[in-house]
Amino acid sequence: MLSPNEVQELKDLAKESRINILKMVHNSKSGHIGGAFSAADILTVLYHKCMNITPEMDENRDRFVLSKGHASAILYSVLSQKGFFPKEELMTFRLFGSKLQGHPCKKMLKGVEVSTGSLGQGLSIGCGMAMGLKLNNSPAKVFVYMGDGELQEGSCWEAFMQAPHRKLNNLIAIIDRNRYQIDGCTEDVMTVSPVEEKLKAFNWETIVIDGHDIEQIYDAIEKAKNNNSDKPIAIIANAVKGKGVSFMENTAAWHGKAPNDEQFEKAMAELVK
Repeated sequence: MLSPNEVQELKDLAKESRINILKMVHNSKSGHIGGAFSAADILTVLYHKCMNITPEMDENRDRFVLSKGHASAILYSVLSQKGFFPKEELMTFRLFGSKLQGHPCKKMLKGVEVSTGSLGQGLSIGCGMAMGLKLNNSPAKVFVYMGDGELQEGSCWEAFMQAPHRKLNNLIAIIDRNRYQIDGCTEDVMTVSPVEEKLKAFNWETIVIDGHDIEQIYDAIEKAKNNNSDKPIAIIANAVKGKGVSFMENTAAWHGKAPNDEQFEKAMAELVK
């Protein structure tokens, strides 16, 4: 259980990350704010309280795969907070020659376990990692952060079949259920509902949470880490696209565009209050 001070500290770190994301995308004039904002609370709790991960990259560290690689700005923010690189480098995001590519690149930045960006591949990669760790008798866990629009990819469901077949109880999928993708609402583009029932049918354990409630996030991740079954666990996080800025929330328009100067100032005023 988190103390009230710990909850507030995590809220402050998530707020800092949203401010970082806004500045990064505005500065580079490109990037994906909506999905990065919806992921901010979960990645904050995951990296600051739940994952075994440090810049030393110990062999028994937990692994993280950002399957929705376009949300890279939130990953870079939490990695900078954890000391993987100086925070000043955040403002090189998506600029020519930067280590902070638009989609995470393993070859360019310590802390990135695998290059991602092509949707639908992250869970399969996570399955391979989890199998390898089991063969090495490693205590490490594998966390795969997925978008809900990504669930329209058939490769995801091959991995959803593979994980329980191989009894990968060291694998934790976190689904960002913000209900929006680049072309609109997921349920209009191609419905992915009912997500929980489908995953249970595929023999996964499931936990459904509010993806912006710090305590629910922490409790769910800790429960998943201490999984006593032989099944993998999926955390379905009901979230808000663009969370934190009123005119960006619950709209596909802010999936992948940068704010102009006026929009930047308006958004920053909401985030800092």
